[in-house]
Amino acid sequence: MTVRLVVADDQALIRAGLIALFNAAPGIEVAGEACDGAEAIAIAEHVRPDVVLMDIRMPHVDGIAATRAILAGEHRPHVVALTTFDLDEYVYAALSAGASGFLLKDTPPQRIIAAVHTIVAGDLLMAPRITQRLIEAYADRHRTPAATVPALDSLTARETEVLRLVANGLSNAQIAERLVLSEATVKTHVKRLMGKLRLASRAQAVVVAYESGLVAPRGR
Repeated sequence: MTVRLVVADDQALIRAGLIALFNAAPGIEVAGEACDGAEAIAIAEHVRPDVVLMDIRMPHVDGIAATRAILAGEHRPHVVALTTFDLDEYVYAALSAGASGFLLKDTPPQRIIAAVHTIVAGDLLMAPRITQRLIEAYADRHRTPAATVPALDSLTARETEVLRLVANGLSNAQIAERLVLSEATVKTHVKRLMGKLRLASRAQAVVVAYESGLVAPRGR
């Protein structure tokens, strides 16, 4: 399978470097490029890529607003945020908007290529400890009591339990072992709970679990 990708970054040099990197990588096709969020939205709608590599801080329409708009559409690609700092409220906002993960701009080329394939395979792009550290740093500022999130009431007891374990950084295989279920059953529970909560990514599910208070930051 060839992964179709769009690169969105307002810095022409970075954008050109990423495009050259992906054009030389087997199994990846650069389907378009954008210099700001508005252009990224239009191109994503037109070419329907598998992945959008999205710079967060861009003029006019930033990467967060563009991510939200793209994932609200009929075609919902994986969005990977590009950032300079890993502990950044802009990154948190991108994950809240549905980005599947993030990459630092100084990530080595081969790891960037591997990350694209990882995200298309449906795996969590970021290490769980990085995800938790980031979300715990900012979740309190965006706290929404679970009682005010009606969709949480639609989850079964098992789905709620799976969501808690996802938020605690467990993989599907680890959840299956913990709950004595098959991995396929866990994947089904994850898919159903994400559908009920209208979530675009596993990372977004972690954000919801922390913001609703379903999972508390460590040390509390």
